[in-house]
Parts: sequence; structure tokens; C-alpha cells
Amino acid sequence: MDYDGSVLPFLGGLGGGYQKTLVLLTWIPALFIGFSQFSDSFLLDQPNFWCRGAGKGTELAGITTSGRWGNMSNWTSLPTTPFSTASWEAAGNRSNSSSADGGDTPPLPSPPDKGDNASNCDCHAWDYGIRAGLVQNVVSKWDLVCDNAWKVHIAKFSLLVGLIFGYLITGCIADWVGRRPVLLFSIIFILIFGLTVALSVNVTMFSTLRFFEGFCLAGIILTLYALRIELCPPGKRFMITMVASFVAMAGQFLMPGLAALCRDWQVLQALIICPFLLMLLYWSIFPESLRWLMATQQFESAKRLILHFTQKNCVSPESDIKGVMPELEKELSRRPKKVCIVKVVGTRNLWKNIVVLCVNSLTGYGIHHCFARSMMGHEVKVPLLENFYADYYTTASIALVSCLAMCLVVRFLGRRGGLLLFMILTALASLLQLGLLNLIGKYSQHPDSELQLKLAVGMSDSVKDKFSIAFSIVGMFASHAVGSLSVFFCAEITPTVIRCGGLGLVLASAGFGMLTAPIIELHNQKGYFLHHIIFACCTLICIICILLLPESRDQNLPENISNGEHYTRQPLLPHKKGEQPLLLTNAELKDYSGLHDAAAAGDTLPEGATANGMKAM
Repeated sequence: MDYDGSVLPFLGGLGGGYQKTLVLLTWIPALFIGFSQFSDSFLLDQPNFWCRGAGKGTELAGITTSGRWGNMSNWTSLPTTPFSTASWEAAGNRSNSSSADGGDTPPLPSPPDKGDNASNCDCHAWDYGIRAGLVQNVVSKWDLVCDNAWKVHIAKFSLLVGLIFGYLITGCIADWVGRRPVLLFSIIFILIFGLTVALSVNVTMFSTLRFFEGFCLAGIILTLYALRIELCPPGKRFMITMVASFVAMAGQFLMPGLAALCRDWQVLQALIICPFLLMLLYWSIFPESLRWLMATQQFESAKRLILHFTQKNCVSPESDIKGVMPELEKELSRRPKKVCIVKVVGTRNLWKNIVVLCVNSLTGYGIHHCFARSMMGHEVKVPLLENFYADYYTTASIALVSCLAMCLVVRFLGRRGGLLLFMILTALASLLQLGLLNLIGKYSQHPDSELQLKLAVGMSDSVKDKFSIAFSIVGMFASHAVGSLSVFFCAEITPTVIRCGGLGLVLASAGFGMLTAPIIELHNQKGYFLHHIIFACCTLICIICILLLPESRDQNLPENISNGEHYTRQPLLPHKKGEQPLLLTNAELKDYSGLHDAAAAGDTLPEGATANGMKAM
């Protein structure tokens, strides 16, 4: 039975009031998801620190004071923690040592001179200058500085690794038992683990619980994404998905204000998790995916759900002109048939499409960190980007503009054309940043000709920094679109019976890409240049592979693996009128299986006939 062609029109499509309500219910949690995904920027931000009491007698050390807090240009982080790129600029965002018991925070002493920073790790207690709007965060709570600084990156790993395992495992479970049970159990357990994170007594407990929080968060993200796709008719899928992305970005933009209101990391963690309590109501108001029930031949449950939809939409059964209900009655005797994602290994085209999109997702999210570091890192000295909030909102704004551009590009070029365009932009930005700027730096040091000398003189360090920032912005813009569009593309071309499993693979690949950021930071940025080169090479491979993908715009979702195999590659540009295509479409393919039998029986083909039809005269 064709879901998009018969069942969805019978239910009123997305025009039905009940379907609109369900779509709205998939948008609301995107705000809470946005809070959780970007909480690490505040909970684990590495503050500036100095020995407790080092501020005493700083005037004798040659520091010029100005007012209560002195000359803030001398407030810098320890060189052994190169990941903090900003000076401590806000006097209100301050914290003392984690040994303080949550009472009134004593006055903050003046920071030491830059020359004294080398001895900061010889202390047993520190004062902290937190930039992220909090009085105390995880780093200042348990003194995760100096020899314990590596624990911060392990804590960042824990959430991402939890997300990766969650995508892989909950995706397979959702294809087997349904989207609704996985969503509800993920909500229950994220409430348990998320609230327990706020009660952590040490960083080991914090990191372990963050792993399970990420695991449950992955189940919520994945099932809501699949439900959103499966609820919509072909022409509305991309728009509905992008609205959810914009809602999640609203959470990203609101996080600094939320942190400033909470002031303490434990209160912030609890406030991020508590809104998921509202989603417990989904058990009574959110049904199972009707599309999945019908694709897995659970027709008894599908019939009850269709009657529930018609009742909610006030649709009369007499309006069933396409005979949905009588046809469904004939199928009630069939046994349910569920499929695991492992079955995709035996396919001819489907596994290639999923692998291509996994590599695209990995490359998009992996290289995004390279561009972000080039813009926000130490090699580019831009005063504006040394502010935590400028850094944070610049990244968020680039993501927002990327999504807006993606809406326009996909509308005109389709899924495959849009993905190809953004991948080409990513590759160009990466290659220009790696090659052009390094070449200019080489010529500026050793000019071999008069032309090279003129180029070197004209290209000052500040100009090269501006070029680097420009390429980084373009790269972040394009790579964000590549990652997001790869996930959406996979959701459309993967059959319903294994959609969550396919989505889990692509989202896990995206998680691996994001995991490269804390890995590079853990190794003190060693291998960063090689990391960028590898991902730049991957972009070139992806450009070729994208051409092998089918176009899914305005097409019905495949319901089973056989439908997914029929999603074959089409030409990137439409044929001219009257032009004969080089590749036959599925409708034009003929069955030639009887030719060998006819030849064995002694039958002969007519004169002028070939295996592909009549010989052209």
C-alpha cells in the first residue's frame, strides 16, 4: 500500500489538524536539545586562574592598577592551557577556588603579573576568572587546571561518545520496537542521569553520568528526527526539518542568558534537564509512526491508528475514495516483518548511498573545527574574537546564516545539487587557507624574484590574518551546511524499515567528526595541521562521491529495502527537450530474464533484433 499516495491524502496530509499538532510537538523539544548540546561551552569553559593570594603586593611587582580590578590587560591564562583565548573581561563573572563551600564569595584579589604565571601550578589553591557568565563551573569546582587539565577534555569526550553510542544503538532499537517506546524511555532516563549530573561529587562521576546523558539525548534527537520526516508529505519535509533546526539554534542563542541567570553550574544543569519533564506527556498524546507500522506490516495497529487519526481530524470514513480501509482489511492476516540495519550490507545501491553520506557528515563536522580554530585560535590576533561572547555568538551566527542559505539553495538546486555546492565551497576554503596563505608566507621569508618580493612586501601579517579569517568564515558556513544536509539526505533516501538505523550511522559519523576537536585539544594542538590536511583531502573525495547519490526532492519516501534500491542516480542537470538519456530509468527497464531460456529452447531472435531491442537502421 502506497502511504504517500493513498493513506496520507486520506488523512488530509499535513493539512489535518492532528498532524499539525504532532509536528509542533516535535519542534518544542528542539529548544531543550539545543540547551543540552551547547551546555559544554559553559559547564566546561576553562577559566583564567592564578594562585590564591598572588594579588597581594602586586603593585610592588610593577603592575599598574586602575580602580578595584587593576589593569585587565595583564590578566592572562597560564601558557600550559592554550585553549583559553580570551582575557578575563567581566568583573562580575568571577569565582574563587573550588574549596569555597557555596557561601558568599569572598572578594577576588587582583591577578598576578604575566611573569608570575609560570609559578601558578606550584600552588595548592587558585582563584578563577570565569568568562561564561557563571560564578562557578566544573573546572573551578574541582580545580581542573595544571596537572588535572586533561580531565576537562575527558569530560567533553564523555558527552560526545555517549551521543555516538546512543545514535548507533537506539537507531537499531527504534527500527525493531518502534519510535515511540525509544523516545519515551530516552526521556525517562535523561531525566534520571541529567539531574544526577548536577549532584556529582567528583569529576569522574560527572564524566560517567554525562556519557549516559548523551546516550539518552541521542535517542531523543534521533527518534524526533525520524518522526518529523515520516509525518510530512514530500513537499514539506525539508521546511519542517529546518524549522526544528532554527528552534535548536534559538536554544544556542539563549544559553548565555540562561547561564547568567543561574550563576552556578549545578543550577544550570538542572534547569537544562527539567524541561524534559514536559515530554513525559508524550506517552499519552504522541502515537507511534503510522508509516513505520505499515512498512513493517503491523496492519492491525495501523488500522487502529488510522481510525484514531480520522476521528481527530473529523474525517468521514465515506471519504475513502482510494479504498484505503478495504485494502488494509485484506492485509490484516499478514505477519509483521521487521528489518535490522545490518540487512543493508546485502544491497547493491543503498549501502553505497549511506556510506557516502556518512563520509560527508564526518568530513563536514570534522573540518568545521579546523576552520573554527583558525578563526578563534592563537594564530589570528583579532581583539573582537578574544571575547568569549563574541566567539560564541560569531559561531552561532555563522550556523544561522548557513541554515538560511541552505533553505534557498536546496529549493533551487535540490538535495544533491545543494550538497555538492556546499562541499565545493568547503574544499575551496580549506585548500586556499592551507595552500595560498602558506605559499605567501614562504615567499615573504625567501623571495626569489622581483614579483615575489613585491607580493611579500604588500602582504603584511595583518592582511594574511584577514584572509585567514575570511576563508575560515566561508569554511564554517559551508561545512555546517554539508553536515546538516547529509543527515537530512540520509533520512530521505533510507527506507522506513531501517530509517532510524541509517540515521544513527550518519549522526554517529557526525559525532566522530566533532570528537576530533577535544582530541586535538587534549594533545595540546599537536597534529592540527595534518588533521586539517586529511579533512581537506576528504572534501575532494566527497565531491566525486556526491555525484553518485540520487535526488530525493519531491519524491515519496522509500518504505522497504526494495524501494530504497530503486533510488538510482539521475543526471545532475535535466535533459534537454528531445535528448535521449544515456541511462534508462526504472520505468524503462525491461525484463530480459527469458532470453537465455528462449535461446536454450532453440528459439531465434528476429533479424535485426538485439538484446536491447531492435537494431537502429
